[in-house]
Amino acid sequence: MLSEKTIRIVKEITPLVAANAETITQRFYERMFAVNPEVKAFFNQAHQHSGSQQKALAGAICAYFTHIDNPTVLLPAVELIAQKHVSLGIKAEHYPIVGSNLLAAIRDVMGAGATDEIIEAVAEAYGLLADIFIGREGAIYEEQASLPGGWNGTRTFVVAKKVPESDVVTSFYLTPANEGPLSPFKPGQYITVHINHPQIPTSPRNYSLSDCVSKPHYRISVKREERLTADAPDGLISNHLHDAIEEGHRIELGPPCGAFTINPATVAKPVVLIAGGIGVTPLLSMAKSLIHVNPHATVHFIQAARNSKVQAFGDELRTLAHAGPNVRVKVIYDAPLLGDVEGGKCHSTGFVNTDLLRDGTPYSEAEFYFCGPQSFMRTIHSSLHELGVDEQRVHYEFFGPKAELTTKAA
Repeated sequence: MLSEKTIRIVKEITPLVAANAETITQRFYERMFAVNPEVKAFFNQAHQHSGSQQKALAGAICAYFTHIDNPTVLLPAVELIAQKHVSLGIKAEHYPIVGSNLLAAIRDVMGAGATDEIIEAVAEAYGLLADIFIGREGAIYEEQASLPGGWNGTRTFVVAKKVPESDVVTSFYLTPANEGPLSPFKPGQYITVHINHPQIPTSPRNYSLSDCVSKPHYRISVKREERLTADAPDGLISNHLHDAIEEGHRIELGPPCGAFTINPATVAKPVVLIAGGIGVTPLLSMAKSLIHVNPHATVHFIQAARNSKVQAFGDELRTLAHAGPNVRVKVIYDAPLLGDVEGGKCHSTGFVNTDLLRDGTPYSEAEFYFCGPQSFMRTIHSSLHELGVDEQRVHYEFFGPKAELTTKAA
């Protein structure tokens, strides 16, 4: 429990911290990577390069300070971050490194305004949050290791099969190199691929598992991201997987993680899965697992893509559509190619919007799961809000640092 003095001080400084949050987090990462370079490998440098990681941390700090007197409000966010930390191998000994550099960054940015009393209060608040994370992450590590075929750290897998899914997406079928048991996963979870790339050594990347939970392999489906400049980290690992990793190659994987999941056995309400672009991967795993485990479940699957050249899993979705009378699949192209509509590769053109969700889904009772580009997710979230869908029935996943879906008024 935090002292009343600490709670009072943190609440008093929250407006000032919020006004300088991104400056503080930028300074924090600069300082930490300089003082403690050993932790740099835990961070996706593409997210650092774009600034999204700094913004996400700034938002997390502001949220914690705002709810400092009621941190239970943040438990869903704690679970999301704890799963991410475990996927990267972050341990209890890393928290003092983060804490010392964060306090130093606050002093650097706030200057004389960061009095000893304020720093002591922030240190106490950080200590409590660190203990919460350490406890939850320790439990996740124990659970992973206790599962049949489970492990901590990395385990060697073999690329059993490499399959192009579209012009930009390729699937990798992965099996344990020692032919041991495969640890189970929850549909929607991801695994961490550890690549020793010459440009960024020891580069961990999270990729959603895209196949049914019943399969004797893990499958990840990777989109080749565009390299904006030759020396930028954007797309570095996805391009390496496409170009350099072949069938028979060995790669190191971390165990399944992630809080964006569904339990197929307990689903009672209709489920609507809405995918934009490569966001299809966790949702396809959910759909296939639902149909396998709970064949009576009502499933609506909506996939939005540019056209047939970039759409992944077109054949699998057509098969899915024939899985039963309670399964509905709708594919929408916003830039169809000649023959896409006439050839039956999509059901309609345009974008997923409020009218489509109102007319084509049981929105008044369904559970909604969606994933895709941030702009796509913001549109879906807004449409569901417009339809009056309770936030408790809305579930979504970000590829990368969590962002804000609602647009704040100016």
